[in-house]
Amino acid sequence: MKTTLTALFLVCVCTSTLLAQSTAGTNATQEARYLYNLPTAGLFKRGTYAIEGWAFSSGGVMLSASVGIADKFAFGASYGAGNVIGSGAPSWNRLPGVMARYRLLDEDLATPALTLGFDSQGRGNFIDSLNRFERKAPGFFVALSKNVEFLGFLTLHAGVNYSILERQDDPNANAYLGVEKTIGADLTIYLQYDAAFNDDRPTTTRGRGFLDIGARWSLGSGITLELNLTNLNDNQTQVSSFGRNFRLEFVQSF
Repeated sequence: MKTTLTALFLVCVCTSTLLAQSTAGTNATQEARYLYNLPTAGLFKRGTYAIEGWAFSSGGVMLSASVGIADKFAFGASYGAGNVIGSGAPSWNRLPGVMARYRLLDEDLATPALTLGFDSQGRGNFIDSLNRFERKAPGFFVALSKNVEFLGFLTLHAGVNYSILERQDDPNANAYLGVEKTIGADLTIYLQYDAAFNDDRPTTTRGRGFLDIGARWSLGSGITLELNLTNLNDNQTQVSSFGRNFRLEFVQSF
């Protein structure tokens, strides 16, 4: 898996004669589609595609690909496993993740962008006994995003979601908030609060919701590096510290 991820990125970088894109800083040419695990109203423009590699706790790795099919519609797929890096057999996810989103309303001076979608890909390792990821997939979602100029750009996000495939331990709907801030031409930082109404049972969490922060840094040539620090408020009962996750994104347009 590690070799496959490396090869895919090298092929894209070496063979593409297309336009490099970015999702970080004031020079960003594409909207961010996620904060950590939950979607924004961001949408790839038609003809833009991304290949992403995630590295998470316990040697986990996930690979995803997504593409803008039309000006208002995009879709993608993902697959991963725990314990890919390390010893022992990898713990493969039961099913690939699928993603689709449709922009219902574009942002204008007074109103936010509004996007509807579905995403079955959770974050972290898959817990077989509970039939869910450590951080549940969004499932069906409605997301709002509003961008304003403030020492660069400040973007506010809000959304509601319903995880139809991860309901065994808690079947409730959920809500979340987030904010992004550009720092110069190539860096964006974010903060996300996931209320986790669908993950507030004492067997798995302390009922506080999840507080996550992160940073995205554009390295040029369509490559963005992201660091996520998750569960900063110690909400998970079975995890003794916050999580550290890395994402490498390669974005191009054709």
